[in-house]
Amino acid sequence: MQSVMEWGLQVIISIQQFRSPVLDQVFHWITFLGEEQFYLLFLTALMWAVSFRVGAGLAVAFLLSVYINSVAKDVLDLPRPFNFEPNVALVENVQGLGGGLPSGHAQNGLVVWGGLAVWAQRRWVWIAAVAIIILVGFSRVYLGVHFPTDVLGGYLIGAVMLFFYLRWHEAFPRRLRAQPLWVQLLVALGVPIVLMFVWFSGDTVSAMATLAGLGAGLVLQHRYVPFDAGGPAWQRVARFLVGAIGLIVFYVGLSIVFPREGAPAYDAFRFLRYGLLGMWAGLGAPWVFRVLRLTPAGLVAGQLP
Repeated sequence: MQSVMEWGLQVIISIQQFRSPVLDQVFHWITFLGEEQFYLLFLTALMWAVSFRVGAGLAVAFLLSVYINSVAKDVLDLPRPFNFEPNVALVENVQGLGGGLPSGHAQNGLVVWGGLAVWAQRRWVWIAAVAIIILVGFSRVYLGVHFPTDVLGGYLIGAVMLFFYLRWHEAFPRRLRAQPLWVQLLVALGVPIVLMFVWFSGDTVSAMATLAGLGAGLVLQHRYVPFDAGGPAWQRVARFLVGAIGLIVFYVGLSIVFPREGAPAYDAFRFLRYGLLGMWAGLGAPWVFRVLRLTPAGLVAGQLP
């Protein structure tokens, strides 16, 4: 492993020879495409304005990917380039936390963008997806926060997760909806909570809390709040803008009101904050959209869009 890291270090140093303020800024923005905040906006936009079913499925896959990535990093506990060699340039305002292998940006990107490309079945989407997956992974090496092997490891785990997502993303929800409501809610809430306590960390708490809120919201939405992400362009834009207000309230507002990290009961409030965020995406926002008449007419509860 030492020799592999030394090889990776030489790759990073070779790439960073071409650094410039312009490239630093470019790759800083590219790496944002793998950040939590980006996926929060992107996946909810898919859910509310493109395809609720596809957006929700990719959101679930993303949250599970975050969980698995966090566990893998903790188990492997391998250093990042700047931990291995302090002289590696680390671009300002870019910080890598936790272990290095596998890269979460690479892993999550392959799951989300790969899943989106398979669903869209359009050449330009495939080209964009492949370009983003490669560029985001490369940005992590350029910025000095990951070894090339970290990125490759992220791609490998992401590919495995994408395989299982494509295999089960339609069959599992269909089977779950055939169960009584209490069973659906038990699975939606129980599985993420159990996973969270199996491997308890900051990232797993936020990911599994969001999954629990989203899962319960999706169960109730399907039964009681019929929603379709279709409609004219103005409706789609209006839905996202209205929904974004809720995102700001739960993601930003509650982070200001709730206790900060290190305070008593911080993890409990963190779980509540992210759980409400997921519930808003899956249930609260669709209900508000219907109240404001921002959805197509003629929807019936219990029917898939």
